[in-house]
Amino acid sequence: MLDHAHLSRLLETSIDTVVDLGARHSWTLHRATTGNGQQVFVKAAADCGPVLAAEAAGLRWLATGTESSPVAEVLAVDEKMLVLPWLAPQASTVEAARRFGQDLATVHSLPAEAFGADWDGYIADLALDNTPSSQPWSTWYAEARLLPYLRAGHQHLQPAEIRLIEEVTARIDSLAGPTEPPTRIHGDLWSGNVVWSGGRGVLIDPAAHAGHRETDLAMLALFGIDHLDHILDNYTEATPLADGWPDRIPLHQLHPLLVHLVLFGARYRSAVVEAATAALRAG
Repeated sequence: MLDHAHLSRLLETSIDTVVDLGARHSWTLHRATTGNGQQVFVKAAADCGPVLAAEAAGLRWLATGTESSPVAEVLAVDEKMLVLPWLAPQASTVEAARRFGQDLATVHSLPAEAFGADWDGYIADLALDNTPSSQPWSTWYAEARLLPYLRAGHQHLQPAEIRLIEEVTARIDSLAGPTEPPTRIHGDLWSGNVVWSGGRGVLIDPAAHAGHRETDLAMLALFGIDHLDHILDNYTEATPLADGWPDRIPLHQLHPLLVHLVLFGARYRSAVVEAATAALRAG
């Protein structure tokens, strides 16, 4: 049950109605209507203040420096609630997908000084090491993304499968492709974190950090999104990708698949092993 009084204090306005939208991970989701008729989306949690703060920081950081941001605005946040505008969902269209590809390229063009971020990271409600690093992306990715989640999910893998992923980390420099500078990425860009609204795709629920832009594109492909080819067409028209980037998709998908292994168990074991095998084969 959403605390109406707390939401009212946070937004400094009365709350007329609240519709409960269910729960996800350690929080509940709601659509609320304020006394002045504004509809808002509320993520509420009793013990997830750092997660909400990290999401708010990531949204604001991704939106900085863009004239027409494809990122949901943070209306309010505290240790119990994150409030965003309500985005009325629409069907995706080719036109919206092409605009989203260009918008994503714009976000990826924003400056970043080092891999990681200046706030503690989370993906779902799992901690994500965002300690800023001046190491090459390949080293940072192995040490801050792959190995921590391999250790956390090792019980769902056979010894030979663990060694397979360790081989990926050992060969990471040769698998990672041409060196790229850090860029601002969403970090958890599956289709459920893109809301089609107002004729465009809007980013929500990030695990934002400075990373490699191919990571976001690989995540879009992992679970599928409508009109991906049109998204990529306009993305690459705005910002070309390094040669061979499709071959590196499994490498970039390995981290989110390890996250799913930790969250949901052995049903993601075969996907993890397939991604690791494909990454090594491509290298």
